[in-house]
Amino acid sequence: MQDRRNLYFYHNKSTEMIATAQPLYELAEQYGFQIVQDYRKANIIVSLGDDGTFLQAVRKTNFREDCLYAGISTTGNLNMYCDFHSDDTAKMIDAMSNENLEVRRYPALEVTLNGESSFYCLNECSIRSSIIKTFVIDVLIDDLHFETFRGDGMVISTPTGSTAYNKSINGAVVDPLLPCIQVSEMASLNNNTYRTLGSSFILSNDRTLTLKINQDLNNYPIIGADNEAMSIKHIDQIEVKLSDRRIKTVKLKDNSFWEKVKRTFL
Repeated sequence: MQDRRNLYFYHNKSTEMIATAQPLYELAEQYGFQIVQDYRKANIIVSLGDDGTFLQAVRKTNFREDCLYAGISTTGNLNMYCDFHSDDTAKMIDAMSNENLEVRRYPALEVTLNGESSFYCLNECSIRSSIIKTFVIDVLIDDLHFETFRGDGMVISTPTGSTAYNKSINGAVVDPLLPCIQVSEMASLNNNTYRTLGSSFILSNDRTLTLKINQDLNNYPIIGADNEAMSIKHIDQIEVKLSDRRIKTVKLKDNSFWEKVKRTFL
């Protein structure tokens, strides 16, 4: 942290949030950090809000690998990506002063559409029908045709994203030390014509998942990139793999992933 002094705050510009952020700006300057207005000049990026704000902060600053990300909760609850409360400045001071911080590295998904444009996701990539109707996807693992899915959609998540959308559709919670992706179905239709595994499955970081969409049934699926919907028409094929890109985040030493899971869900 000593050689990282340029700090960029990411938050909405409401009057209430600006008032919440002001003491944090002052605290950062008091401890020798320089507040910058351009995220490209920062080597620490701090989100103020909730987990959704953290995801947006990473996305809007282009998934930078050369800086640290930190999350500060303004909701009263600590989240999966937020290690600090905005009103608990004493804990922040203690962490900075006593170096009670660690850096963890979150893997990101690399998603390629139609073999051309690509983007990253920190939690998950989801594909859903844009109309109230099931649609058909051929699922390939590397070059193997694994199954033909018919249903509402699919969610492909990272280990850290396994506690989000993936968990809500009964996917497994995965230790982030395991480099892998998880594939979970949304309301699959299983009958004599269509047959799927019927449960989530996990692929290693060496695998590539390819989803080929049956265009006869739905030309306009909705692609979700974390908490952002992407408006892209005429998607024939989606390729997903675990990227080599790692997002470095700051965490307290006594706040591991499994401590967060226990606090959040148990």
